[in-house]
Amino acid sequence: MTRAHSIFIIVLTVLNVAGALWLLWWMRRGRGETGSSVTTTGHVWDEDLTELNNPLPRWWLWLFIITVIFGGTYLVLYPGLGSWQGTLGWSSRGEHEAQARANAARIEQTLAPFTARSVVDLQRDPAALAIGRNLFLNNCAACHGSDGGGAPAFPNLTDKDWLWGGDPDTIVATISNGRTGVMPAWGPVLGAAGVENVLGYVFSLQGRKLPAGNPDAGKAKFAELCAACHGADARGNPALGAPNLTDGVWLHGGALATVRETIEQGRTGTMPPHLARLGETRVKLLAAYVASLGAPIGREDEHEDQDDHEQPHVSTDSP
Repeated sequence: MTRAHSIFIIVLTVLNVAGALWLLWWMRRGRGETGSSVTTTGHVWDEDLTELNNPLPRWWLWLFIITVIFGGTYLVLYPGLGSWQGTLGWSSRGEHEAQARANAARIEQTLAPFTARSVVDLQRDPAALAIGRNLFLNNCAACHGSDGGGAPAFPNLTDKDWLWGGDPDTIVATISNGRTGVMPAWGPVLGAAGVENVLGYVFSLQGRKLPAGNPDAGKAKFAELCAACHGADARGNPALGAPNLTDGVWLHGGALATVRETIEQGRTGTMPPHLARLGETRVKLLAAYVASLGAPIGREDEHEDQDDHEQPHVSTDSP
């Protein structure tokens, strides 16, 4: 605020307060109280209904005066007169910063008991899981759903299928640093017929047969182009975030047209990092909650239940 603007606001405010006081002082006079004469406004309705011009009741008048005095005192103590900061030195920014510091101290006090504990230990603590759930709802539910069930392109966190691995350290690393998964577009390399062949082979891994495409030719192309990431057995590679193609779990959906589009045009997915915003303790609490949503932590167990995945659904990865 410039000095001229500040002076203008101060003068305008002071004149308004002074005008209000003058008006109240003028209204205190007892008009119409002398003798039997009565002062009116000159307005008469229905021939005998006359509007009198009486002063305000004293109690009401003093309420107005006290209000003006309160307002003047406030303008001296607090900001309100241009750039004047008030004799108390109060500011909304200072108040916010003080409250933020107090809130941060309360949060640190709440998190302190969990700082030195492991993710596995936190999984067994209901209080830690309650905090982790709140962190999940505030930071992860927009993508993964409030129940962790995921959506197309956003992994399901309630099963045992993990793209990058489901051990505690890996989950913490995923939440802390984020992940970026890239599936290259193979359409220009394979051509239309080659895409159908690879599509037929990928579906054959799950016992699904297509009327078009040559799975045997697709297997050869898979070994040439895809096995480097997904593995020769197509069971995926958590070091690269390459999904298992044999369990019927699909990150972007398992419909025929969707898988064809994935092979032909590729996919890119990003999990943002959260360490800078949440801090190490909250990341561990969040990791403990995410791990608790599914079955036992670890990728080794996931192949035991492959026969249970008869219907394609959303895959699991980082929160």
